[in-house]
Amino acid sequence: MSDEARKPKVVVVMPAYNAGRTLRMTYEELPKDTVSMVILVDDGSTDATLDIARQLGLEIFVHNRNYGYGANQKTCYAEALRAGADIVVMVHPDYQYDPRLVPQIIEPILRGEADVVLGSRLKTGSALRQGMPWWKYVPNRLLTAVENWVFGLRLSEYHTGYRAFRREVLETVNFGANADGFVFDQEIIAQVVATRFRIAEIAVPTRYFPEASSAGFVASTIYGLRILAVLFWYTLHRRGLRRSRRFDSLRARYTRLP
Repeated sequence: MSDEARKPKVVVVMPAYNAGRTLRMTYEELPKDTVSMVILVDDGSTDATLDIARQLGLEIFVHNRNYGYGANQKTCYAEALRAGADIVVMVHPDYQYDPRLVPQIIEPILRGEADVVLGSRLKTGSALRQGMPWWKYVPNRLLTAVENWVFGLRLSEYHTGYRAFRREVLETVNFGANADGFVFDQEIIAQVVATRFRIAEIAVPTRYFPEASSAGFVASTIYGLRILAVLFWYTLHRRGLRRSRRFDSLRARYTRLP
């Protein structure tokens, strides 16, 4: 079978931490005719997450303690690449994002129109009606405006946890150099922009309920400040004022080796 005729291997990665109450619901709604493999990385959960993951027959990788959301994603992407993924989709196992939309989120990649696709909660303007707290909505709008200005893009939001990546993106950006915390999400977007990959977005409905993970006000404020720091260092890198290997292409770096 030729490469053109081969069906792309779509690997869903789930960065999990105490997701025992929602993991089964999330997995059961994944479109199995689209998804080739599901990888769950457990980041030191203390609930039944691992037991349920084993019952579901997922490919499981376990951190011996809670290293953080960014560290979890690093393992997710490394293992997905090792498993031969052509497209990697991050689906949070807390059931906040609709797992049934995997075919839609990978479609721009399959059509050759994008390298990264974000599932935006704000593209339709209904996030507040869906339950997003106002104190998250307002900073989200302000930070997105700043990010669009810095990156030269016109996206509706950057702070979604529903993302799809073409394999080449994860092989090119230096995601291993990113933080182990939540700001990893914005660091990898800055890397994608710096290496000139194309970003698209689709609208996704979002659920807000007690079992869904949600950072508090103080944590969200710290997160916002760290995003501004990422934008500051990215701007210095782009203007050549202070180069950072974090934003360089790994492929370009390897080609310069003797």
